[in-house]
Amino acid sequence: MSSSGLLEDLIESLRCLPGVGPKSAQRIALHLLKRDRKAARQLGATLVAAMDNIKHCEQCRLFTEAELCRWCSDPARHSTQLCIVENPADVLAIDRATDYRGKYFLLLGHLSPLDGIGPKDLGLDLLDSRLREGGVEEITLATNSTVEGQATARYIVDLAAAYKIPVMQIARGIPVGSELEFADSGTLSVAFSQRTPLSD
Repeated sequence: MSSSGLLEDLIESLRCLPGVGPKSAQRIALHLLKRDRKAARQLGATLVAAMDNIKHCEQCRLFTEAELCRWCSDPARHSTQLCIVENPADVLAIDRATDYRGKYFLLLGHLSPLDGIGPKDLGLDLLDSRLREGGVEEITLATNSTVEGQATARYIVDLAAAYKIPVMQIARGIPVGSELEFADSGTLSVAFSQRTPLSD
């Protein structure tokens, strides 16, 4: 393969990153080739290692190299409280902005029948099993304020109702249609402290 072919492949591969279009991908590729080949090799090796070794936590689906993530394996966190989020970044945002000391469950998205995303794709069968085992006394929903996020929340409320587990939802100081990870710490802290019950 010619060097120009490899360059085109590199640029195209970089476009898989969120927010990286053709021009940004070209700029990154040329920078790495021109100024920082050592860092590029390190990046490549780290990407391969991460893809090979990072998996989902067996309890909450967060990313981890071990069977249990650092949140699930932390004995200081309350296993009776479960906060359900759509994205891994939401966990970091909540930990940074609030005093929540329970555990988490990661959906990695929201219900979207038009896109073929159903309950099993979000690990809701795993959540069902966890609730059936007992021990969870309260669920806090921290799904995004979108139509899909609210539909997902309603599904979880119905799921929890079967086990008589109360469900709270974080207060909506978070603007409708926005994503949790982009909320400022003050807004997120107030929203979390003023969460409201969703259970029927």
